[in-house]
Amino acid sequence: MQIEKTALPGVLILTPARFGDARGFFSESWNRARMEAAGIEIDFCQDNHSLSQYPGTIRGLHFQAPPHAQAKLVRCGRGALYDVAVDIRRGSPTYGQWVGVKLSFDNGRQLLIPAGFAHGFITRDPDTEVVYKCSDYYAPQADGAIRWDSCGIEWGFDGTPILSDKDAAAPPLAGFESPFVYEG
Repeated sequence: MQIEKTALPGVLILTPARFGDARGFFSESWNRARMEAAGIEIDFCQDNHSLSQYPGTIRGLHFQAPPHAQAKLVRCGRGALYDVAVDIRRGSPTYGQWVGVKLSFDNGRQLLIPAGFAHGFITRDPDTEVVYKCSDYYAPQADGAIRWDSCGIEWGFDGTPILSDKDAAAPPLAGFESPFVYEG
C-alpha cells in the first residue's frame, strides 16, 4: 500500500497494490494491522455505497458533528470522480483549506479523510459508484453540510452541477459555526 501525504495534515491518499492477470485483478483495500503499523488507527464500523448516474453530480460538502463525527476512507468502485476534503476545525492553521484528488476505478486510489473535515465529490463519468468506510454510524441529528461553491474549490466542471435539495440549500463556509475544534 502506497501512502501519500497531502497539503492537509491527516488527509492521506492510499493506493493499494493490484495483483492482476488475464482474469482481472485482486486488491486489498483496507488492512487494519498494516494501517496501524503505518500509524493510521481508525476503527471503521459502516460501509456506504452511492451511485450517481450523471457526470457533474456533486454530493457534499458533508460532515457529521460530534459526538458522531466520522473519518472516511473513500474509493471509486466504478467510473471516476474528483474527491474533496475541507478542513472545518475551528482554530486549525488550515481552516477552510481544501484538497482534491481524482479517484477512479482505473487508478484505484483512495482518500482518507479524518473527522473534522467536510467531504464532497463531483462525478466525472456516467454511473459512477463511490464506496466508503465510516468510523461512526450515520446519525441524522449530527448530519451537516456546507455549500459546495463557498470554499473556493476548483471542481473542474463548467456546467451547472446536479445537486440534491439539501446540498443546494447548505449554508456557506463564511459565517459557519463549526462544531469541530482543532486539537493540535
